[in-house]
Amino acid sequence: MTSAESVHRVQADSPWEETIGFARAVAAGDRVLVAGTMPLVGGVLQGEGDPYEQTLAAFRNALDALRKFDLGVDSVIRTRMYLTHARDVDEVGRAHKELFDAVRPAATLVVVSGFVDSRVLVEVEVEAFRGARAS
Repeated sequence: MTSAESVHRVQADSPWEETIGFARAVAAGDRVLVAGTMPLVGGVLQGEGDPYEQTLAAFRNALDALRKFDLGVDSVIRTRMYLTHARDVDEVGRAHKELFDAVRPAATLVVVSGFVDSRVLVEVEVEAFRGARAS
């Protein structure tokens, strides 16, 4: 297997990683995928009742996972935002723009019926690209 074909995984502090059996982020070649990420820090919900703060916290967690691969916001090529209330679209969008306006990733925003923790208003996913490798 060449380095471009290798797969690397990192874990975070999500209580569900062990229970469900997933990695916070997986790098496969030039792509790095960050799993659905909630606004939890050390198991504590950030920004309870505030979709803007929850979005910032969730994306910060996702970006922390990217940093383990020496990547930052400029490497993000796609985001996904899942929220429980359509009324929160503007606040979630405001947080997304604050973080990603300079890089303008492809983005998807979907309203869902809920999350494992009913206090969570937003969950996010991030995909990043490490850049072209010399061949």
